[in-house]
Amino acid sequence: MRTTVRLSDDLLRQAKKKAAKEGRTLTSLLEEGLRAVLMETRNVRRRRVPLPISRASGGTLPGVDLNRSGDLEDRMQGL
Repeated sequence: MRTTVRLSDDLLRQAKKKAAKEGRTLTSLLEEGLRAVLMETRNVRRRRVPLPISRASGGTLPGVDLNRSGDLEDRMQGL
């Protein structure tokens, strides 16, 4: 398949130089790089991050109904 990719001049120059040095096409070099990046993301396991548990006491301020965002917004603006 054919597609257009925009690369910086310097990156393209380096890629062409590497491909020529290795006796391969620019296309094969780009394909290998894309495959490596795509495999990398597949193999990465997401680590569970423990969330902090609040030990705060109290609750909402008097007159603030969390089901009404306007109450909280008014309180934050000092109304």
